[in-house]
Amino acid sequence: MIIEDIEKLLAPIGRAAVAAAEVLARASAAQKNAALEAAAQALRRRRDEILAANAQDLEVARTRGFAAAMIDRLALDAARVEAMAHGVEEIARLADPVGTVLAEWERPNGLRIQRVRVPLGVIGIIYESRPNVTCDAGALCLKSGNAAILRGGSESHRSSTAIHACLGDGLRAAGLPEACIQLVPTTDRAAVGYMLAGMTDWIDVIVPRGGKSLVARVQQEARVPVIGHLEGNCHVYVDRAADLNMAHAIVMNAKLRRTGICGAAETLLVDEACAATHLAPLVCALLDAGCEVRGDASVCKVDPRVVPATKDDWDTEYLDAVIAAKVVAGVDDAIAHIARHGSAHTESIVTEDPAAAEKFLSRVDSAIVLHNASTQFADGGEFGMGAEIGISTDRFHARGPVGVEQLTSYKYVVHGTGQVRP
Repeated sequence: MIIEDIEKLLAPIGRAAVAAAEVLARASAAQKNAALEAAAQALRRRRDEILAANAQDLEVARTRGFAAAMIDRLALDAARVEAMAHGVEEIARLADPVGTVLAEWERPNGLRIQRVRVPLGVIGIIYESRPNVTCDAGALCLKSGNAAILRGGSESHRSSTAIHACLGDGLRAAGLPEACIQLVPTTDRAAVGYMLAGMTDWIDVIVPRGGKSLVARVQQEARVPVIGHLEGNCHVYVDRAADLNMAHAIVMNAKLRRTGICGAAETLLVDEACAATHLAPLVCALLDAGCEVRGDASVCKVDPRVVPATKDDWDTEYLDAVIAAKVVAGVDDAIAHIARHGSAHTESIVTEDPAAAEKFLSRVDSAIVLHNASTQFADGGEFGMGAEIGISTDRFHARGPVGVEQLTSYKYVVHGTGQVRP
């Protein structure tokens, strides 16, 4: 599709989104919640349509030789559709962030100043593989008073279209413009470039969710602010004071529950002080479960199945049943390793030593740090946000799970009684 055709397709979408955002910013919490609740009902009612569309996407993906991790991200079943519907209902139950007074104070001259939450405006979301992002992103934008322009990956276009139809059902039922949540109707990659550089009159913020190459492109080409992260190179550090049974459960879950999500552990660090008792059981459990382990010299001695790690392994987000493993000289060495190689996403320490835990939690500069818990809890739903658009590793505006509050800004409202400045 030539650029003129893309402009003709997307410019009306942008203009409609701006108009819808103005309506949505004034919508009551009750009206937004009604739309969300109706959308959840539509997801359940139209489940078979969604799964049929997803089956077509999966068939094409398998024909094209997609990796198992991408197939997992793409696949839907009845349980995942129900999880989407439940997530939308959870978002409806959240407090409405719009209009919340974050702070209030009075000046000596009698001016009363308030800092008040407001929507961002129109949010463009560009994502790959996961069709559930269509639901999560649309619902979160709706709740936070923002219009959404969604551009899903070509591999999930049929699934996303079916899910988007349910969101449209919810908007119509609540009397809100369908343009509050729009899905880009083409899989042409030129649409991504136009969203990034050609829609600055309409899009206020871009949120990418996908692989490193997609996010890097968005951050490089976008002409509006971006909320995103490049990758999730997440670590689990097993401290000398770790309970072995707990460490085993956390490591196995963090790596293997779902290998293709950004919160999956990619590196295992084990304290040399407990290596004699903890290293072999953890490494062998991973290997026995079908996970490839790429280790340093100490880890290679544990089992002949371990593959020697290269320097690149410490910096790799595998998104697969592969993990790098290393023995470190205590919590300070673990923190230093994460600072050198981590992506500021999610890190976990397993320990019964409060001092070691506190040092790790306070000094590791990642968006999410956990004590005695799996990195796979790096998820907005698990944080009580209903859902998330993604995990931001930025250090300003939004960090960690991006939910309804993170999709707002604020303005200052000043009340006076006739004051003028001398």
